[in-house]
Amino acid sequence: MDLRIFTEPQQGASYDTLLAVAKATEDLGFDAFFRSDHYLKMGDADGLPGPTDAWITLAGLARETRRIRLGTLMTAATFRLPGVLAIQVAQVDAMSGGRVELGLGAGWFEAEHTAYGIPFPREKFSRLEEQLEIVTGLWATEPGKTFTYDGAHYKLTDSPALPKPAQAKVPVLIGGMGAKRTPALAARFADEFNVPFVSVEDSERQFGRVRAAAEEHGRAAGDLIYSNALVACVGRDDAEVARRAAAIGREVAELKENGLAGSPAEVVDKIGRYAEAGSSRIYLQILDLHDLDHLELISSQVQSQLG
Repeated sequence: MDLRIFTEPQQGASYDTLLAVAKATEDLGFDAFFRSDHYLKMGDADGLPGPTDAWITLAGLARETRRIRLGTLMTAATFRLPGVLAIQVAQVDAMSGGRVELGLGAGWFEAEHTAYGIPFPREKFSRLEEQLEIVTGLWATEPGKTFTYDGAHYKLTDSPALPKPAQAKVPVLIGGMGAKRTPALAARFADEFNVPFVSVEDSERQFGRVRAAAEEHGRAAGDLIYSNALVACVGRDDAEVARRAAAIGREVAELKENGLAGSPAEVVDKIGRYAEAGSSRIYLQILDLHDLDHLELISSQVQSQLG
């Protein structure tokens, strides 16, 4: 089971804070540092000092880290034109020495679009599909050849399809709980399928849909990695769990029901249930980015027990 650190900087984090978390992620033996792609806080957080851009952040971290994978859960297709996104991700991949992964989603948070003057289209899923076709198509175009695309939302003519990523294949992550269109899209484009913040039972059900869709598309179901994103709140004792829950404005009982919360033994047991449902990778949503002792505890007493 891979454990990855997943951050939500729109809730309030500077680049320096994210850098400290990324360095701890690397030093403590976690597999990757991922971040959300949002420009507006959610809920009661103050969001200070303000948003940081996902791909600018990852470009900086690419030069400040050496081992960990870097990526997004999920880049919003509404934020960037697909040709520009392909260039950005390829460049950050080169800057990292080939450690980047692209999670790409349709975009959903209308308020952040209106707050920053970003168009919020009515039909988002078809735009996401075209973005995936374009980004992966540009990267797959042989050097010296051009890429042309004529879609309902985007048109490219004789693109040189440059630059290329450092990796031969940048892993693409797709996620969500849609019953039909999402599994079909994952079957076509995804190297990894992620379900965020859902139960073991719902995870198993959605993984089954994606596995079936992959086989219908002519892929082996096992070609994809299946993963979860879950909030983490781990403590050595009840008091420490309660303190960490209070720091993020959540209740312990709710966190135990909906996330990975409690003692290291409780969390290891619950991760095991997700593994039985088909998950081989967990993105630990860390909401208090100043509590690096939390990461150390998870590394020493949870990650150390996972095969």
